[in-house]
Formats: sequence, structure tokens, C-alpha cells
Amino acid sequence: MPSLLRLPILTGLAASAVATLIATGPALADRIKNPTAVFAGLDKITGRIISFEVAVDETVQFGALQLTPRVCWTRPPTEAPQTDSFVEVDEVTFNNEYRRIFTGWMYAASPGLSGVEHAIYDVWLTECKGGTEVIVDPKEPDPVPPAAEERRPRNAPRDPNQLPPPGQPLPPGTPLAPPGGRIDVEPPRGVPVQPQRPSQRFFPTNPGPGRDPTGGG
Repeated sequence: MPSLLRLPILTGLAASAVATLIATGPALADRIKNPTAVFAGLDKITGRIISFEVAVDETVQFGALQLTPRVCWTRPPTEAPQTDSFVEVDEVTFNNEYRRIFTGWMYAASPGLSGVEHAIYDVWLTECKGGTEVIVDPKEPDPVPPAAEERRPRNAPRDPNQLPPPGQPLPPGTPLAPPGGRIDVEPPRGVPVQPQRPSQRFFPTNPGPGRDPTGGG
């Protein structure tokens, strides 16, 4: 019998809690806007890894990749740690053509899920730094890092000498191999973009203006 008497009380408390949540709305998201993004770059041929800083809206080249961070967020010490940056990545081909191969969020906590994997060069976000002002923005919640199970399976390298099944068109720009011949270079991927002038160039694959702090170009 006492349990029946407590039921209306518990029901009233639950209704009050729901009303409080509706009245207060969603929790505000505190973020720090940073002026500098820090990346790591891997040269798969030499095994060399370097760390380099890029200012927001600045373009820096690592190997054949040009990176331009548009924003770099961190969390205050009172919040759960999360570091993410919205980045545009262009590839410079052997013909000195520029193609956009990545546009999206990179997460320092998940480099294997959000980094850029290239045939020779890999880059990923490691840190955002330099910011001090805490920004409260309830309208735009922080981007959620992709779950591990959502990662797309890695496709096996395509044999450039293997044609698609009958009835399927060839990819644009695919050269036809002569009988008994071999094609060693795949067609460039990505969307053509206008060339950028990087302020710094780390081990660049193409000649051009821009300081190379490593002395490699």
C-alpha cells in the first residue's frame, strides 16, 4: 500500500523535471576559436613525419597536398576535450593541376577516421592553439566525430590495366592501354580548383613560390 502512495509523488517529480528541461532548452556549447591549426604530415616513401602550423585561412603545402584550415575549435578545460578543424585539401598533380580531394572536418582525437590518406602523403590534425576567448554558440552544436563502425571499408587498389565490367563506362580521363602495354599512373582524382599560393612549402613536389622551412625546395 505505501508503494501505491509514492507513485503519484514520483509521477509529479518526473513531470516537473521534463517541464524544467523544456523551459531551459538545450545546454549551451562552449568553444574556443583558435587562430592556428597544427598538423602532422607523413611521407610514406621516406617514413618521415613532420609537424607544421597553419594559420586559419592560410594555405601551406606538404608534399603534393595543400591545406587551408577555415576554422579551428577547442573546448575549455571545464568541458570534455574536443579539437576539430574544418579543412580544405588540394592535390597538386604531376601535370601541375590542382584538384580538391577533401573538404570537411578533421578531429584530433580520431586521426584515422578524419585524416587525409594520399598515395604518398598523409596529413591529420593534431592541435588547435592560440585561442583564449570562450564562445557560446547554442545555435550550431559541435560536429560529432564519426563513429568507428561508420568508417568506410578501405577499397583494394584498382588495377589500372583492368577494365570495368561490360556495360559500365570508363572513368573520365582513363587512358586506354595498348595491347600488351601497361598504365602505371591512375587518372587524377578530385574536382579541379584554382591554384593557390602557399605561404610555406614542406618538401613540395612542384616548383613554385613559397618558403620551405626544411630547405627541401
